[in-house]
Amino acid sequence: MSTAVRTRTRDPRIALNAVRPHIRDYTYNVLESPGSVGVTIWEREIKLLMRDNVMVRDMAERILGQAVAYTLTAMERRDVHIGVGKTVDIGVHQLILDTPVHFALCDVYNGGKHHAPLIERRRDGLVGRTADVIRENGFAVDDELWAVDGADCSPCDDKVPDSH
Repeated sequence: MSTAVRTRTRDPRIALNAVRPHIRDYTYNVLESPGSVGVTIWEREIKLLMRDNVMVRDMAERILGQAVAYTLTAMERRDVHIGVGKTVDIGVHQLILDTPVHFALCDVYNGGKHHAPLIERRRDGLVGRTADVIRENGFAVDDELWAVDGADCSPCDDKVPDSH
């Protein structure tokens, strides 16, 4: 990662929508499923978050934005151990559950490697340090969402094969 000052902030919407051409058909084409026709991948994931987590749109967008920023940072900064708190993890799980989208994210940003969660949560301040790494990786950080779970992390193991 360059130590140069960034003049632009990375947009999670653009990063997520960029995987669209890489989404392959699995049991059916998710891009042609009811409610998905004509919407961006970002909008699809927002709709799924709102459907499954009874959130208002603003909160769904905040969580998804931070989940994309975390996921891409985890993929791009394998040299740093990071972890996500419970609140942002709702969005990370949304991305993972929409497997065609998740596989495309992994293909585009992580050389095909996937997710390998640990069972026990860490309580050593890793979530707060993760927000700093995400910021260093060029994304805006929603400090409120990271602070709410600052001491309770849902880590992934970046040392096992095929993990981010």
